[in-house]
Amino acid sequence: MSELQKEQTTAPEGASDASTTSRWQRLRRYLTLSNLLTAAILIWAAPRLLPHLGAVVGVESGPSTTPPYAFVSLEGEPLSAESLRGKVVLVNFWATWCTPCRVEMPALQRMHDRHAADGFVVVGLAVDRASTQAVRDFVRERGVTYPIAHVGSEAEAMFGGLRGYPTSFLLDRGGKIRHTVIGPVAPLSLEPAVRRLLDE
Repeated sequence: MSELQKEQTTAPEGASDASTTSRWQRLRRYLTLSNLLTAAILIWAAPRLLPHLGAVVGVESGPSTTPPYAFVSLEGEPLSAESLRGKVVLVNFWATWCTPCRVEMPALQRMHDRHAADGFVVVGLAVDRASTQAVRDFVRERGVTYPIAHVGSEAEAMFGGLRGYPTSFLLDRGGKIRHTVIGPVAPLSLEPAVRRLLDE
């Protein structure tokens, strides 16, 4: 290789350092506090929001299992995979101390009333450490009439575990989980899914 060719292929002294500095400056422009917070919120929200969107458009989410649950309601009625076979069931894990759970209860009650005649039922599973009587009083004060059971942590394990409250599982008439959503907007996002399952 000639001296001229060597000179042409050799980068000017300091060019590499300048390029690295330029890339770092561009990166620092994007690494602002607001951008980092936005990214963190999106990372946190995506797993929670995507199942809601999936329920609206018909994309199933959740473990797709058929949990062998069996509870007794506050009124002494059986709430089990066997006793509810043939119904579309929305299992809602909640707690009296959970503000988002309180927010969604009226909407869950309306959903229950709207579709009960078509074979739909909401089942509330209270995970409180408080007494069953405290849960019963809480439910009565709010006029909730869909069945509620007071359960322990083993109930969560039956449904594959929970990442937060409220969490709702929508089961088809065969008892299989078709949708799992976290958060208080479950009645809104699951309404289309409930209608689809009732029509199956």
